[in-house]
Amino acid sequence: MVALADAVRDGTIRAAEIAVVISDQANAGGLGKAHERGIETLVIPRAERPREEHDREIVGALNARGIDLICLAGYMRVLSPQFIDAYRGRILNIHPSLLPAFPGLNAQRQALDHGARTSGCTVHFVDETLDGGPIIVQREVPVYSDDTVDGLAARILTEEHRTYAEAVNLVLDKLGDS
Repeated sequence: MVALADAVRDGTIRAAEIAVVISDQANAGGLGKAHERGIETLVIPRAERPREEHDREIVGALNARGIDLICLAGYMRVLSPQFIDAYRGRILNIHPSLLPAFPGLNAQRQALDHGARTSGCTVHFVDETLDGGPIIVQREVPVYSDDTVDGLAARILTEEHRTYAEAVNLVLDKLGDS
């Protein structure tokens, strides 16, 4: 989220603004960082309610603000079909692997455990499948023989920042054309 906000501020992401940062966790670090950048923040807690009800509240907040594109960052929950339908083709996610390899949690650990020679990151559209939506951009990162999860994750994170901004520009360009 911070990398996207900074990319908007410095013009790397063109003709865009981040209108709101939403979290289900009141203590999420990104909320303070968004606030520091003058971005509206909103906490919509899950409060042990059904996913559909929680997602409906988020969609309502997004609709009220006229949001055109959603960029998930650190959102570790599968979206409901209703949420996806409301913003189909306009929800992006970043994942720390070269999808379709190593979807879900602990992608770096999965890559190391499987002896992968390369890993990386993928920005994709969100659909009803876990990390399975259409790919927008991928970037490779080498996996070294003495790699650790933390070392691999750090190299991937560097690429994630550039790759997410590139993908947002590509999607915004397409939305502008339609």
